[in-house]
Amino acid sequence: MNKTLRNISLFTGIIFSNLALSHAAIIPAGTLLSVNQDIVRNNGSEPVSLDVHKVENDVEFNIIHDFFSGLVSAGSNGKINPDLAVSWETKDNKVWLFHLRKGIKWSDGSPITAHDVVFSWRRLVDPTIASPYGSYLGNMHVVNAKDIVSGKKKIDELGVKALDNLTLEVTLEQPVSYFLQMLAYPVMVPISQKAVEKYGEKWTHSDVFVSSGPFKLAEWVVNEKVVGIRNSQYWDNAHTVINQVTYLPIASETADINRYLADEIDITKNIPSILFKSLKAKLGNQVHITPALGVYYYDFNNQKAPFNDVRVRQALNLALDKEIIANKVLGQGQEPAYNHTPPNTGGMDLGQPDYASWTQQERVEKARQLLNEAGYNKDNPLKFKLLYNTSEEHKRIAIAATSMWKKSLDVDIILQNQERKAMLDVIRQANFEMVRYARIADYDNPASFLNNFVTDSSNNTFLYSNPAYDDLINKAKATNERKYFQQAEDILAKDVPAIPVYYYIGVRLVKPYIGGYYMSPLGFVSTKDLYVIKH
Repeated sequence: MNKTLRNISLFTGIIFSNLALSHAAIIPAGTLLSVNQDIVRNNGSEPVSLDVHKVENDVEFNIIHDFFSGLVSAGSNGKINPDLAVSWETKDNKVWLFHLRKGIKWSDGSPITAHDVVFSWRRLVDPTIASPYGSYLGNMHVVNAKDIVSGKKKIDELGVKALDNLTLEVTLEQPVSYFLQMLAYPVMVPISQKAVEKYGEKWTHSDVFVSSGPFKLAEWVVNEKVVGIRNSQYWDNAHTVINQVTYLPIASETADINRYLADEIDITKNIPSILFKSLKAKLGNQVHITPALGVYYYDFNNQKAPFNDVRVRQALNLALDKEIIANKVLGQGQEPAYNHTPPNTGGMDLGQPDYASWTQQERVEKARQLLNEAGYNKDNPLKFKLLYNTSEEHKRIAIAATSMWKKSLDVDIILQNQERKAMLDVIRQANFEMVRYARIADYDNPASFLNNFVTDSSNNTFLYSNPAYDDLINKAKATNERKYFQQAEDILAKDVPAIPVYYYIGVRLVKPYIGGYYMSPLGFVSTKDLYVIKH
């Protein structure tokens, strides 16, 4: 990301709304549009919920990204643009004023106000809600956010105020250099206070759903589809082209491809590696490969034996041949991961641990030594269960990984798979030993990945804790200095609370008549920017 953009929140004074806008489909001159402006996207799984404060994964955030607007948004190039807020200002980088657009409305026609933002952010940190992203405002250093999540203070003490219907004041405990980038993530979108208070847990039902973005919920058939239609109340509706978007919950990569080839899907969730070469040869430019800020992981339960022993975690990390998984099992352009932060995140390339430069044989020899020191060998083999959510690709990777561990370390592993929703419940209950997981950046900064390992983070599903690490992350967030992020990565390389396997890329099939397609570094495809070409 451009240095000016990374440091934009360090600017003292007023930041006006004359930044380049990126809210609409840009249609080249002479392009003939289809009469039917409906598209079908595979979203990969059934959403757990569409309640912004009760979800944690791209399956839900892909839809929320289309249905809701935040104070600001991130364009295709990562630039921060005005959205519900038309402008903002700060004098000390701690107290921020946001000025909402006049006349903005919820999809039911009621006004969107600064009071809705206050309500939403309070609800996010409310310990009774227990949002998976409850610590997000604390990571942003909003005044009292951490104490509210831990139950030490009341939600009305959060450092956010509505000065009037169109003016929001946000107070930070300290400047955060990537504050605006954090605001652009879907978890920060306001929801309608009126709708939530009137309908309670049922506010996400299609008959009463209220949204603020370019689309609103029209239909939700469980395990079949979620349908969004144009939101005529959206402030920039005049520049939206797509009239209807349907999200399918197809977990099978093969079924995804087959339905694409049968012209039942316009954009796939991904492309299975086993079919990649043949599809690339057959479909050419319908194959879209995009860099993404994401890491594929095997998470340890750091509080449960055998993974409460750092030597066991280190051994399994070293013995996993990540080059083979990235280049052979997948082979679409993924890179093996040795850090927990993808290269060039926030414009920073962090140094890798020493063992990244070792040969795989050297890693395996060290792994055997560590495992033997921990008391595991042929006579007393390490045994554990590896859980992954149902997917052909996850299964292939898990089989490859367990084969490597069995061959090099004589480890006995039982593979288990569950549907994604059930797996997430298991993770939240800490009822696992090792589990497949992934993390896509919430914003373009190393902190987006490294915050997950902080002791009190709501995303710390590893149950990992290291006070020295926590201190480094606090310093990194305050200064955005590379040295603190590097020192934090160095600690994770030794403690290995999780195994980073490979860095993500976006690999999808997109019909040639879909115009305006792009995938942002955070993995989002904005339906409002798409259009269907006559074909």
